[in-house]
Amino acid sequence: MTQGIENKVVVITGASSGLGEATARMLASQGASIVLGARRADRIQALAAELSASGAKALAVQTDVTDVEQVKRLVDAAVQTYGRVDVILNNAGLMPHSPLERGKVEDWNRTIDVNIKGVLYGIAAALPYMKEQKSGHIINVSSVAGHKVGPASAVYAATKTAVRVISEGLRQEVKPYNIRTTVISPGAVASELTTSVTEPDVAKGVAAFYERYAIPAESFARMVVFAMSQPEDVDVNEILFRPTKQEL
Repeated sequence: MTQGIENKVVVITGASSGLGEATARMLASQGASIVLGARRADRIQALAAELSASGAKALAVQTDVTDVEQVKRLVDAAVQTYGRVDVILNNAGLMPHSPLERGKVEDWNRTIDVNIKGVLYGIAAALPYMKEQKSGHIINVSSVAGHKVGPASAVYAATKTAVRVISEGLRQEVKPYNIRTTVISPGAVASELTTSVTEPDVAKGVAAFYERYAIPAESFARMVVFAMSQPEDVDVNEILFRPTKQEL
C-alpha cells in the first residue's frame, strides 16, 4: 500500500535506530523521500546511503532535537532539497526511569528537553511550511506511559502525557490549514530506548520486561503507514498499541 506515502517528503527525528530507523526503511520502500535527523551522524549517513542505493530518496542531517536551530535546519533542508515537507515524525525520545526519591535531576532535565521540547521544536519548524502549503501531517510519539504511570516512571510518563496534550491542542489549532495530526503511543517495542536508563537496578528490570514482551520496531512503522495511508479527509488522531501479551 503506497496510497498517501509515495512521493511524500517525510522528516524523521531519532532516525538512527529503533522506531525511527524502521519507519524510514518502510516508508522509503513505499516511495517516500526520507530526511533523517539524529545526533549520530555516522548512523544516519550510512542509512541514507543504503536507502539511496536501493533507489529511494534519502538525506541525512545531524540533529540534536534539544537545539531549536538544529531542528529548524533539519526541516529547512527537507524543503530546500525536495521542495516541501509533507510529514514530520517527532520520534526522538529518552526513558531514564528512576524513583523520584533518588533525585536524578539531570535525567529529568534531559527527558524534558528531548521528549517535550524536541517535539515542540519539530512542530515549530514544520508548521510554517505546512500552513503555507495548506497540507501536512504531524506525527508525535507518546507512549503507553502517557496513559498509565507506574513506579519509577513518573517523569517519563509526565513527558509522554504532555506529548498527547500538545498533540490535541495542535489538532484543534491546525484545522484551517488542512493539516493532520497523529499521536502514536507504543507499548514495549524493541529499540535502544531501554539503554537510556541510568540506574543499574532499574535498568535490569526494564531490560527484563522488554526481553519478555517487546515486539519488533516494524510494528510501530506499520502504525505510521496506517495513519499516513488514510484518504486526505480522514485524520487518525491517536493510536495506542501494545504487544498482545503486555498487561501494563
